[in-house]
Amino acid sequence: MNAKERIIELIEQKEELFTSISDGIWEFAETRFALKKSADLLCDAIEKEGFQVTRDIAGMKDAFIAEYGSGSPVIGILAEYDALNNMSQQCDVAEPLPIKAGESGHGCGHHLLGAGAFAGAAGIKDYMKETGMTGTIRLFGCPAEESGYGKAFMARDGVFEGTDAALTWHPMDSTGMWDFSSLAVFQTYFRFKGRAAHAAAAPEHGRSALDAAELMNIGVNFLREHIIDEGRIHYAFTDVGGTSANVVQPTAELYYFVRAPKAEQAREIYDRVVRIAKGAAMMTDTEVEIDFDSACASYMVNRELGKVMYENLKQVTPLSYTEEEMEYARKFFDQLPESTKNQIARKISGFLPDADQDTIDQEAQSPINRLVAPLTFPSKPMSGSTDVGDVSWTIPTATAVLTTAPNGTPAHSWQWVATGKSTMAHKGMMAAGKVIAMTALDLLENPEIIRKAKEEHNRNLGGKPFVSAIPPEISPR
Repeated sequence: MNAKERIIELIEQKEELFTSISDGIWEFAETRFALKKSADLLCDAIEKEGFQVTRDIAGMKDAFIAEYGSGSPVIGILAEYDALNNMSQQCDVAEPLPIKAGESGHGCGHHLLGAGAFAGAAGIKDYMKETGMTGTIRLFGCPAEESGYGKAFMARDGVFEGTDAALTWHPMDSTGMWDFSSLAVFQTYFRFKGRAAHAAAAPEHGRSALDAAELMNIGVNFLREHIIDEGRIHYAFTDVGGTSANVVQPTAELYYFVRAPKAEQAREIYDRVVRIAKGAAMMTDTEVEIDFDSACASYMVNRELGKVMYENLKQVTPLSYTEEEMEYARKFFDQLPESTKNQIARKISGFLPDADQDTIDQEAQSPINRLVAPLTFPSKPMSGSTDVGDVSWTIPTATAVLTTAPNGTPAHSWQWVATGKSTMAHKGMMAAGKVIAMTALDLLENPEIIRKAKEEHNRNLGGKPFVSAIPPEISPR
């Protein structure tokens, strides 16, 4: 038995532990920075595994660093465990059916992500302990990836300094590497304050904060034509001033996301949005408070590290599934619209460029994607954002994606919540832990990999050190 086979065996011996933690975090479904139950569950188990745990990191009570070993190299592993608002869904039910309407749920698989990262850390730790291998493993517990961006605060405060490289993974409906960039994002609240008055008897005494918010949105909609094609601007009304139409609304609040491929591009668009908000306040004789929430950088791909992780990914995939698992997934897959199934076929044709149409159609109709995407490093970024980006600007970072959800089902959906405790999801999580541990072994045994990854990282930086987009006076909340 070689070293990696032994690591796989060590992880499989503790499968019940890792799945129970994943399922427990699924039940808690905590959001943003308030993740005490999830962090407690992880930290208690990690301490029992022999890691030294430090809580309350970078102003976040539910962030942690768990460390094992000593000396160089220092390998970081990133864990997440936050859920999404208004994503409550009953487990294993193939229709939208909340446990309790309006409550949260794990619609992006971060319960699996945290437990899988722990599996990877425990696997390489057990092997180091068994063989006497030196080096340090740091498991970073990172809150608020979905909104708030815990890793961005950690990067701003220098938490990742002294770590040589970071490894992580993400649940998905397919398997491969996160070999593409993402969009940087700025998140801000715009709070308008006016003056209430009777809308019919004394409208001249009123100053409508809702008018200001609507005018801001109109201005931003005109702005959309004049930003780069890759830019994105999203908003939500979080306060409309009340429900009485015969009152001039004295308050209104908007929550804006501004995205672009580079932080400086997002900053330029954001500054223009801010000026529009101030203009809307001037037009309506109201006041505007601009409350910066958070920001994160784009994801910087490290090819050297990604290639090493991909080779380990190929060693534990493709995953196999029972007939029962395929039928379970089909209940969710069959509900997808034909347009989504056609998109699956187009994606698979990219995976299998030499395959005939019958093979492509067969795989596209599979309720679970059994393929492993090739490593291509596309130049086009994804349209979403992740705070792993801030880590990747600080140290070399690699991310794998593993199938944990039915083919074609989207992230942030009731389907992902419903299938989050299935054996299909657990299989992807366990495979992710193995990939992380095996890649960590490569880095511990071969410092040349880290040297090359750092050289590439420095080239990507282009002589410009990472500067967080989050102002120093902003705290996690």
